[in-house]
Amino acid sequence: MSTERFDIRHAPAPRESFRLLYISKSKFGGDWNSTAHTHSCTELFYCLSGEGQFYLSGQLYPVKPDDMIIVNPQVEHTELSLNAAPLEYIVLGVAGIEILFGKSDSSYAIFNCRENRERMVTLLHMLLAEADRSLDGCETVCQDLLEVLLIWLVRCTTLSLQVEETPRSDSRECVEIKRYLDSNYREDISLDALAEIAHINKYYLAHTFQKEYGISPITYLNRRRIEESKYMLGNTGYSLAQISELMGFSSPSYFSQCFRKAEGLTPNEYRRQVRQGQRPAPSKRHEV
Repeated sequence: MSTERFDIRHAPAPRESFRLLYISKSKFGGDWNSTAHTHSCTELFYCLSGEGQFYLSGQLYPVKPDDMIIVNPQVEHTELSLNAAPLEYIVLGVAGIEILFGKSDSSYAIFNCRENRERMVTLLHMLLAEADRSLDGCETVCQDLLEVLLIWLVRCTTLSLQVEETPRSDSRECVEIKRYLDSNYREDISLDALAEIAHINKYYLAHTFQKEYGISPITYLNRRRIEESKYMLGNTGYSLAQISELMGFSSPSYFSQCFRKAEGLTPNEYRRQVRQGQRPAPSKRHEV
C-alpha cells in the first residue's frame, strides 16, 4: 500500500466579512431587453448556455456559454438574450466585497471559464441546491462554497478582492429590521411596528435605514413584495386579488399602483409578457 500525506502547516485565513445575499437561476423565453438597473452589492453571472449581450455602463458586450460577468456595486447593467439561443445563467449577489480588475478604473469584467467549466458549474449547482433546501447550517455551507468560488476565480484570473469595511455598529437595528422584512413581508407591517421591534424611535429608524440602504423601510418592504409577486404572476394562475392578499398589500389597487411604480407596467401586462415569451419566467430567488 502506498500513501501520500500532505500536512497543512499554516493557520487558516480569517473568515471574511462578505456574504452571499442571494443566488438564482434564470432562462430567457425569447427576445427580451430588461431594464438597466444597479445594485448595492456585487453580482456574479455565470452563463450556462445560450447567447446574448450584456449592457454595462453604456456599452454592449457579447456573452456566450461559460462566460463569467462580474459587476461591482452601483454599475448600471442589464442582460439581453437572443431568441435563437436564449440565455440561461446563474447569478449571485454578494455583499461586502468589490472585485479589482487589471484596469484600475474598471468596475466590471467578462472572462471565459470554459477550462474550469465542470468545477464552476458543480460548485454553483451545489450553492443552488443548498440555498433551495434551507437545511440547518445552510448559511455556513453557502458561505464556505462562496469563498471557495472566489478563491478559484482569483487563482485562474488576474482578479483580486477588496473587502469593504465592516458596517458601523449603529446599523445593527437596520440589519435586524431588514432581516425581519425579508422573513415577514407577507404580514401587515407598519413603521410603528418596526420601530417597536427595533426598540427605537420610528423617525430615527426611517432616517438610519434610508442612510444605510438608500431606501425607506416601507419602500423596501413593497419592493420585496413586488419581487415575490413577479414569481406568482409568472408561474401561477392566482388572480391579482389573491396575489395582493398573499403578498400583504392592503388592496389590489394598491398592489397594482406599487407594481407599476416599481416595474413600469401593470401586473396584468407583466403576466401577459411572461406568457408570450417576451420576458423570462421568473424563478424563485433564494435568500441566504
